[in-house]
Amino acid sequence: MVTPRLPKSKTYAYGKAARQRIDAYWQPAAPKAKVKPRPAVLVLHGGYWLEGDKSGWKYFARRLTRQGYVVLAANYRLAPAAKWPAQRNDAMAALAFMKKHAKVWNLDPARIAVVGSSSGGMLATQIGTYGTGTRQVRGVIALSPPNNPYLAFQDGLKLDATPAQRKLRRAVVDLVRCTPGDAAGAACWKRMEDTNSASHATPGDAPMLLMHASGDFVPVTQSTGLASALRAAGVPATVRVVPGEMHASDLLNDERTYSEVLTWLRTRLR
Repeated sequence: MVTPRLPKSKTYAYGKAARQRIDAYWQPAAPKAKVKPRPAVLVLHGGYWLEGDKSGWKYFARRLTRQGYVVLAANYRLAPAAKWPAQRNDAMAALAFMKKHAKVWNLDPARIAVVGSSSGGMLATQIGTYGTGTRQVRGVIALSPPNNPYLAFQDGLKLDATPAQRKLRRAVVDLVRCTPGDAAGAACWKRMEDTNSASHATPGDAPMLLMHASGDFVPVTQSTGLASALRAAGVPATVRVVPGEMHASDLLNDERTYSEVLTWLRTRLR
């Protein structure tokens, strides 16, 4: 594997909280060179909404900057300290920060896509569906996204649930700070429904590429429901299943998958 040339990078604060930080990666233009604003990608890390860090995307960012993109990878406040929708609010704030300061990195605020893995993939699909998604981004790529946390909550209760699925179930409870069930109050169910990206699907949402591995502990059913809701609203949505047991960003270790991601970005951000 060839290590891509290092881009310029810097960390910024997009909010007051310690987790509200974003890393920017870009290739600066030569002095006095007139370079058109570049397309950009916002990256959101995974980690059950409980953990994870933007630094895990350094290599991916290097690869994309070589292809002419500006890449910004964001952290966000984590559960259980931060209750939903703090995570979505932070993802939206990071995107707004990108657009406000676009000239710093010579990025085109009208040509931004968001890429997220696992819980970050769910936040990416939230950006693409919350409100009118295309006003926010040109497209969304989500790798192993638990787009319907209540479904993950139910899957974690099955007798054959894996340790990862059981952890995801507990993470859902930490995210919404309540336990869905017959005795759950209306506020809990409302918050739970709000976490389901399909519940926000409307015409004008961002086109999506949703990817899972065949042996992923976050099953493809987490994306088929969202894709159906988007298509019913007239929004392009593609679901891909990659052979293997990879999860989240590990899907990008397959060069065919990476090539498809790159082709999709080129098409949406041209």
